[in-house]
Amino acid sequence: MLASLSPQESERLMVGFETSDDAAVYLLGDRAVLLTIDFFTAMVDDPYDFGRITAANALSDIYAMGGRPLAALNMLAFPCSMDPDVVAQVLQGGAATCAEAGVLVVGGHTIDDKEPKFGLAVMGEADPDAVVRNVGAREGDSLVLTKRIGVGIMNTALKAELETEETLADVVESMAHLNKTAAEAMIEIGVNAATDVTGFGLLGHVREMALGSGVAAEIELDAVPVWPKAYEYASQGAKPGRTLDVIDALDEHVDWGPADQAWKDVLCDPQTSGGLLMAVSPDRVDDLLASLEAKGETAALVGHIIAGEPGAIVIV
Repeated sequence: MLASLSPQESERLMVGFETSDDAAVYLLGDRAVLLTIDFFTAMVDDPYDFGRITAANALSDIYAMGGRPLAALNMLAFPCSMDPDVVAQVLQGGAATCAEAGVLVVGGHTIDDKEPKFGLAVMGEADPDAVVRNVGAREGDSLVLTKRIGVGIMNTALKAELETEETLADVVESMAHLNKTAAEAMIEIGVNAATDVTGFGLLGHVREMALGSGVAAEIELDAVPVWPKAYEYASQGAKPGRTLDVIDALDEHVDWGPADQAWKDVLCDPQTSGGLLMAVSPDRVDDLLASLEAKGETAALVGHIIAGEPGAIVIV
């Protein structure tokens, strides 16, 4: 679909949609303005948590590019028959996360829809020289990932009543956790490329980064942080329907190595409000991991950027 659109050109437009980056970047004076939008159907039953998670996910696009989110607009769709108190809880959850991030919620728009949806359009800012792209990774770079993967599988297990909201409390908190401090560590140490891991799964976003950077990537299976039971549930067939679409799209570009079908499901599991994936020079990777740890962030060295066909991925 995007191929049918002509990229917009302007001397003020630093980043458009050409590389599927996390936000658009527009130069305004001596600052870079970052613009992004994201919304979801409910992934948890609790409306307040739904609002928190959705807001964290939308704000993450700004953090992934090294920016500071400033203001947001709500996007809300719901049936008019829905309990207004429930709708209010969704908005309250989103507002709480925005307040935690220091972001002003300044308005929004609603529509009547059969299935509830919520999201945010977010504006942020950054130093133009410090904007982090999802391209720019270099051969030899280390790939660092924050947050565990497998939340799509765990949410599917919840819907299948294999888990409860109580047993998945840590997963919910991970999704609601802002990537703010992880981005601060990224900016402090300096990275060559970054993105957040969301709907295309870990491997989908690795491919975007590698393809746009003209390099290949190697992922170490044993190093990838995964939610407990996610592999087990994947083995039992509990996975989001979109997972197979992601695998099909990536299959010809991936040497799966030791990964069995369940691992394919985990590595391609669509994430909701996932962590940051960063390509960092080998001489800075220890400093980045130390900074992330000092800030209380979960992080792991999951692979490397290697020479090879642009966008190819090797699992080892």
